[in-house]
Amino acid sequence: MNTRRDFIKISALGLGATAVTAGVAKAVLGSSLFGDESGNETEALHRVPTYCEVCFWKCAAWAHVTKDGNIKKITGNDDDPQCNGRLCPRGTGGVGMYNDPDRLKTPLIRVTKDGKQTYREASWEEALGFIAAKMSDLKVKYGPESMALFMHGGPAPHFSHLMKAYGTGNLAAPSFAQCRGARDVGFEATFGESVSSPEVTDIRDTRCLVLIGSHIGENMHNGQVQEMSQAIDNGAVIITVDPRLSTAASKSKFWLPIKPSTDIALMLSWIHVLIYDDLYNKEYVETYAEGFEELKAHVKSFTPEWAYGITTLKPDLIRTTAREMANAAPSVIIHPGRHAAWYGDDVQRSRAIAILNALLGSWGNRGGLFLKEGIKIPEFPHAEYPKPAWTWKDLLNGKYPLANEAPTNLVIESSIPAEGKEAMIKGWIVAGTNLIASVPMKEQLLKAMDSLELLVVVDTMPMEITGFADVVLPECTYLERYDDIRATAHREPTLALRMPAVEPKNQTKPAWWITKQLGERLGLGAFYNYKDFSEVLDWQLKQLGSSLEEMKQIGVKKIPRKSSPYFEAGTIHTFKTTSGKIQLYSHEMETAGFDPMPVFTRHPEPQEGFYRLIYGRAPMHTFSRTANNPNLVALMPENSVWISPQVAGIWGIKKDQYVWLKNQDGVVSKFPVKVRLTERIRWDSVYIVHGFGHHHEPLHLANGRGVNDTELITNVMMDPTMGGTGMRGNFVTFLTKDPGKEAEA
Repeated sequence: MNTRRDFIKISALGLGATAVTAGVAKAVLGSSLFGDESGNETEALHRVPTYCEVCFWKCAAWAHVTKDGNIKKITGNDDDPQCNGRLCPRGTGGVGMYNDPDRLKTPLIRVTKDGKQTYREASWEEALGFIAAKMSDLKVKYGPESMALFMHGGPAPHFSHLMKAYGTGNLAAPSFAQCRGARDVGFEATFGESVSSPEVTDIRDTRCLVLIGSHIGENMHNGQVQEMSQAIDNGAVIITVDPRLSTAASKSKFWLPIKPSTDIALMLSWIHVLIYDDLYNKEYVETYAEGFEELKAHVKSFTPEWAYGITTLKPDLIRTTAREMANAAPSVIIHPGRHAAWYGDDVQRSRAIAILNALLGSWGNRGGLFLKEGIKIPEFPHAEYPKPAWTWKDLLNGKYPLANEAPTNLVIESSIPAEGKEAMIKGWIVAGTNLIASVPMKEQLLKAMDSLELLVVVDTMPMEITGFADVVLPECTYLERYDDIRATAHREPTLALRMPAVEPKNQTKPAWWITKQLGERLGLGAFYNYKDFSEVLDWQLKQLGSSLEEMKQIGVKKIPRKSSPYFEAGTIHTFKTTSGKIQLYSHEMETAGFDPMPVFTRHPEPQEGFYRLIYGRAPMHTFSRTANNPNLVALMPENSVWISPQVAGIWGIKKDQYVWLKNQDGVVSKFPVKVRLTERIRWDSVYIVHGFGHHHEPLHLANGRGVNDTELITNVMMDPTMGGTGMRGNFVTFLTKDPGKEAEA
């Protein structure tokens, strides 16, 4: 479609639920987390295995279903080491996704009516036929590589399979550039492998846990929260480095309220203390690492006194915390964290974390980072994927040499025509990710979408991204479908089953069905040699010595390890680096043209009257995807902005007052946000929880509540090594009067 792609409000078509009235909203805010509370409490329920989709942790669970097919509640599976039978608020509130009245209900196709773009309802036959015809046309005109996929969550593997069968390798998960990519590349350059998801952190048995920008307890990584509680009970020392007193910091022996953007300086000084005070694990480093002498020379001048002038942390505090780590070694963890895209030098920041773990001997030791062992799920037989003529790697042109997945921004850029040059990407499928609320550089995103000839969005909810689609396909929730087997590399490998607890509501369909139907219409039937996805799961499970019937009964199956999760005495571990040793000095980084050891770089400071924008998570919400969940809205209906009383006094701002935020580029938040006055944050920063400030009317509980931090992130600092989108270089000031009314006046 070459005409301008207008944003369409789906609610204007009467396809969503009736608007939530004030009375209904009040009822929602007092609702139960456990689904339908009507009926007899002693009613017999049958349980169906699933694993949670509300966040990436994928805790195994049971959906408890009534005789008439309603989900009563969701509980954790006792045999799952990722949750130990206990779900977080999001997991128990997951039934709200199923019951949400605002869910997408039927396929929609963009049309022009009376000169305006709108949507009309369509059958699945028509919608899939439209998409298949457009994809076939693009394949003929530009090649299959002209299609790209943006993916997240349960639908990702199904759509990846479709796109590979179609002939394109342009598959992008926004989580690579925005969350885990810099961390994983940094650890791979050091240890030869990433720390996985869930991370291989042996928190349960640690003696010292260092959290540097990792908010365990607020991000609700379930297993880690439980293990951190155990570690605290066992007397472990917790050290939290954070500009604000987070939940984790409040449970810590040491809180280091660091000046934002100076983490690398702190870690270089910690490395200096460990080496020059002779506190590092000599035997471990001599046995497993190389590049120590280069590292020692590199950090010679990075004393705690040097770091004090940068971080504002006193030298004695830096030395004391370094000694606490050394005293606990090797049962110590410098946590690798998540959402590692901050300032554009994020691979180097992750390298510093990895080097600290290496100097303390954490990797491979109890209470440090355990050795993962996974289970390879056999691939169901299908035709061989065609080899694409080109992939995203051919678009790099020398950029991001260490990227091992497609950086999101690269695919977006490649969808925009340049002067005298056509765009390489002509069509997108967006499955399970709301790019509008998650991807920075909104102008570039809008320009890219406006240039596309096909944009298909697959989602359970009418998120903002659906309003830009040519075709909207309503996916059913995780409680209504089969998905891939969850195979987790943990202390002990596990398999977990997700299966339908109830029939899909309305005209919604599972991703496996959508992709199979599209594949067959595209002439790719040889990649879909089954009638129902349950056949695939049963075949795979039987190859592993189980079966679908067994997994329906138990939900989770533990697989005995073949080796120890820790280094064994008398054996030498070979790391997956080119030399087989831990790389304190990275030759790979050097060869790619980057510093072989971490270097501190000063980052821009806020101008007078502006404050660094810090964003994070809340235990009852996952990004923006839960902001309309009735059960979770009951726990946190909107975000607030944390401001120190010192700053509030300067501005005359009061507790619970609503203000608008304006960033350094003049962008003003669409909605106001409530002020939280607190001593728990540095004066030079403000903090908000990510995922609020939706501006799409069909999201009746989320629309207009709070501030969307993404719209204020206009300065993005790219990590040159792998294309990470650093988003913490933005600053905001306060507007106490409605800027819209002032503009009208």
